[in-house]
Amino acid sequence: MARDKSVYSCGECGATTPKWQGQCPACGAWNTLSETRLAALSPAAQNASSPRFAGLAPTSAPRLLAEIEAREADRVPTGVGEFDRALGGGLVAGGVTLIGGDPGIGKSTLLLQALAGLSATRRVLYVSGEESGEQVAMRARRLSLETRALPLFAEINLEQILAVLARERPEVAVIDSIQTLWSDALASAPGSVAQVRECAAQLTRLAKQTGISILLVGHVTKEGALAGPRVLEHIVDTVLYFEGDTHSAFRLIRAVKNRFGAVNEIGVFAMTERGLKGVSNPSALFLPSRSQAAPGAAVLVAQEGTRPLLVEIQALVDPAHGNPRRLTVGLDAQRLAMLLAVLHRHAGVVCFDQDVFVNAVGGVRIIEPAADLAVTLAIVSSLANRPLPDKLVVFGEIGLTGEIRPAPRGQERLREAAKLGFTRALIPAANAPKQPIEGMETIAVARVEDAVSRLRDLD
Repeated sequence: MARDKSVYSCGECGATTPKWQGQCPACGAWNTLSETRLAALSPAAQNASSPRFAGLAPTSAPRLLAEIEAREADRVPTGVGEFDRALGGGLVAGGVTLIGGDPGIGKSTLLLQALAGLSATRRVLYVSGEESGEQVAMRARRLSLETRALPLFAEINLEQILAVLARERPEVAVIDSIQTLWSDALASAPGSVAQVRECAAQLTRLAKQTGISILLVGHVTKEGALAGPRVLEHIVDTVLYFEGDTHSAFRLIRAVKNRFGAVNEIGVFAMTERGLKGVSNPSALFLPSRSQAAPGAAVLVAQEGTRPLLVEIQALVDPAHGNPRRLTVGLDAQRLAMLLAVLHRHAGVVCFDQDVFVNAVGGVRIIEPAADLAVTLAIVSSLANRPLPDKLVVFGEIGLTGEIRPAPRGQERLREAAKLGFTRALIPAANAPKQPIEGMETIAVARVEDAVSRLRDLD
């Protein structure tokens, strides 16, 4: 009789090794190997079972790429506009989408809303591995969703789920969540590296073979990354992350990988008693209304995917009592340290004895370098205790030599700011518009010291 076999899997990269080691031989991470027991199959079972790793496409001779007809993938709109925007226009037949986020941020709520809308015209299936049917029904009733045509399957065994999907052939299926599933082929517990990787691979194979669009819900670690091996993100076609503070009513869903559309596209939602509602003008959420300008606040025109987004950047500079601290919320802390050094070297602004705190208002996370100029001017404003001029927007990347580099899609950013009532913009010289924008005065600067100097001259 065949005996079970043990291997050790890395929780960072998913690599396996036959015996335990302190350091993963593949990625070099320390203390990430955990034991996984593989259930051995008898020779008869091995001969009877189909190959798990056979190719999805039939074998054919090599062809010239120019001879292969390229066509756009057909989209299936979910009916949730902001969700479709993050997906690139909707779901794709045979595509696998992974949605990650903190517990309670709204992943299950959004997918239940989307399936309820799709069930009116398409065959769908909701597979719940974390909640019972009664719990899902209570949520649907609380959200006032029409679910008479929405089937629910509460199961965590992968083989049973695959059998139901192959028999029912829904057009769209939700698996909530991938960390709860387990396969008979493995002896390890649900949520382990081997189980997550195996279940995701088998569901992806079924999606490609049958054309089912599958949505996987994934847990995240305390660092905010998707739990399980990194290879999980390489298996699927699209990876979406939920962002935002669970104590706030606003949520963002960001595409970090999309084989069928643009990455870094975002959808903005507001959490209400009836579920997640799309926000058509997200800039209004991140621009708090103030009766008068305050020192340390600058308005940034960020570019998230194809959408310009106005966000307020706040900075607080205060004398340090001990070692100076550098803290950021929604921005890169390493980049803040670099900007403070550039300010000191090229503009003569000294902050080495000051605590510096920088925050992107509204819980939004800014990852583009075009936020450099807004962060810098907010710091200068707070240090001088002098507010920036009213109706002023800023964007631009700052280099280590003090130059201000252009930001992509500068014209779109300026038009969005003018649409929201802003009248002046401090921008890189390379982004200066050739034709004037109605209602917008542009102030072009080439270096960081020029920006600080022009800021002092503005009233």
